[in-house]
Amino acid sequence: MTSSSKIILRITAVLCILPVGLTGCRASDNESSGAASQPPSLSAVASAPPPTADDAPPPEKTGGFDGKRAFAHVAKQVSFGPRPSGSQALMHLQDYLQSELKSYGCSVETDSFGADTPVGRLSMKNILVKIPGDQPGIILLGTHYDTLLMDNFVGADDAGSSTAVMLELARLLCPQKGKYAVWIAFFDGEEAMKHWSDSDSRYGSRQMAARLAASGDIKRIRAFLLADIVGGRTAQFPRESSSSPALIDLVWNTAAKLGYTTLFLNDTTSAEDDHDSFMKRGVPAVDVIGDFVHNGYWHTPQDSLDKISARTLAYVGNVFLESVKQLQAK
Repeated sequence: MTSSSKIILRITAVLCILPVGLTGCRASDNESSGAASQPPSLSAVASAPPPTADDAPPPEKTGGFDGKRAFAHVAKQVSFGPRPSGSQALMHLQDYLQSELKSYGCSVETDSFGADTPVGRLSMKNILVKIPGDQPGIILLGTHYDTLLMDNFVGADDAGSSTAVMLELARLLCPQKGKYAVWIAFFDGEEAMKHWSDSDSRYGSRQMAARLAASGDIKRIRAFLLADIVGGRTAQFPRESSSSPALIDLVWNTAAKLGYTTLFLNDTTSAEDDHDSFMKRGVPAVDVIGDFVHNGYWHTPQDSLDKISARTLAYVGNVFLESVKQLQAK
């Protein structure tokens, strides 16, 4: 997300939280000024030695979700450097995502489109995995994979972590066939190019929601589960209050049953994010988003690989897997 981008969505929860609450806040002027001022450099990667993924629980403890594999996906993304929309680095990531997904046997569709932004018209691409089901209805999972337009910003947590979770979920879910279809969306252009607004942010999710509305498929979506900033070593997930209450309860109750109450909190926050593009069209949705305002590195060059925990990735992935199972049973 651009400095004012995600912040506005999550910041909507956080910056505002400083003295008053979490509604209606935006990125600070300092944050906004750094983004989009210069083209991102591809050479910025964490200078510290790469952390290991040995803190991940064994996959059999997390429903088959492999935290070490997810961590490796984050590391791969970071190796490309900053990945804002329209950049060569993001094109390399697109190739990587499609190659990985196809290696899992996933059916992959892409939608390349042009987006008019405050920094000019940019080429963007949404990637959509479609896993068929036996009955009408779609369970949609999603993440954005672009990073904030800022020098030296590699977005290990903000974009990298949720994208890694969705890749690992695709590996597990693509060989299966459930009651309902499962679609996994990788959105381009979530971050604002300059200042977060309804027109400068969420380009990819707005594009996909519009296309699905035109095709009629949006009416088939029974639930949309979005992940964002989900890999931090000190991550915590308050309930996102603008999300659909029934889905919030489903996800957080699932986390509680799995024993993750220190990770998934009963506190609340408010965030603008890719789920908004679908909720505005009547789709029930929930945003699983970490408390980015208090993590100490959000939208700074310090959002690097050393901030990521394979354990956190595994726990979040397990929650998504179990939530999908519950939705399939309804």
